[in-house]
Amino acid sequence: MFELYEKTSAKCSKITTNIYSTSFSLGIKMLAKDYRWAIYGIYGFVRLADEIVDTFEREDKAELLANFKRDTYEAIEKGISLNPILQSFQKTVRHFNIGQDLIDPFFDSMAKDLDQTNYNNMQYEEYIYGSAEVVGLMCLKVFCDGDAIEYERLKKPARSLGAAFQKVNFLRDIKSDVEDRGRIYFPHLDLVNFDEDIKKAIIFDVKRDFHEAFLGIKELPMSCRFGVYTAYIYYLKLLEKIESTHAHKIMNSRIRVGDTQKMALLAKSYFKFKLNAI
Repeated sequence: MFELYEKTSAKCSKITTNIYSTSFSLGIKMLAKDYRWAIYGIYGFVRLADEIVDTFEREDKAELLANFKRDTYEAIEKGISLNPILQSFQKTVRHFNIGQDLIDPFFDSMAKDLDQTNYNNMQYEEYIYGSAEVVGLMCLKVFCDGDAIEYERLKKPARSLGAAFQKVNFLRDIKSDVEDRGRIYFPHLDLVNFDEDIKKAIIFDVKRDFHEAFLGIKELPMSCRFGVYTAYIYYLKLLEKIESTHAHKIMNSRIRVGDTQKMALLAKSYFKFKLNAI
C-alpha cells in the first residue's frame, strides 16, 4: 500500500530529526500534529544535504551533492522517490507550494561548503540566506498553509530566525569548522584575531536577528507559535552561554545546553505560553 510507504518515509524523516537535533525535535513536537510531518520532511532533507558536505570524507562530495540535487527535483516533478527522505520532502514541497526559488539557494550554499573556506561580507550574507534563511521560509510556507498575505508579512522575521540559528551554530561549532573542515564563516576572521571584542560584535548582530525573529513569532498562528518559540528559546539560551564563555574557550570546546536545562526551559516556556506572555 502506498500509504504505508508514505508513513515509512515520514518516519525516516522524523527519526533523522530526533537523532541529529534534540532542540528542533522538541520544538517540532510542540507544533500542531497537522504540521509536524512537513517540518520533519524539511529538516530531514536539509540534514541529508548537510551531511554530504560535512561528513562523507572518503566520497566524491561534489558528485554526491549533484546527484542529490538531481534526485530532489526529479522527486518533486514526479511526486515520488525511492529515497524516503526525499519522498517526505517532495510531499511537503508539493503540498505547501514551496518553490524552486527557495530550494536553489539552499543547494548553492551547500555547494560552497565543498571548497570555500573564507567569506567576505557579501558572501557571508549569501551563504546564510541559502543555508538557513530559506529554511525558515520553507517552514513559514507550512505554517501559513496557503495564506500568501501572512507569508509575505512574516517573511522578514522568518529569515531573521533562520539567520540567528545559523550564526549561533557558527559560534558553537567554530572549533570543529576550523580544525576538521578548514572553514571560517565569519568575514575577516582567523584563529589569531578571534577575541572578546570580535565575539561581542558577532553576538550583538545575532541578538538583532533574535529580536526581529521574536516579533514575528508573536504573530504566528497558535498552532505553531509555541513550537517555534521553543526552538527560539533554546537557541537564545545557547547564545547566552556562548556570551558568558571566554573567546579562547569557545575556540577550544563546544558549548551546549544540557538536556536537563532544555526540559526546564520547555516547562518555563510552556507556562509563559499558557499565560499568553509571549
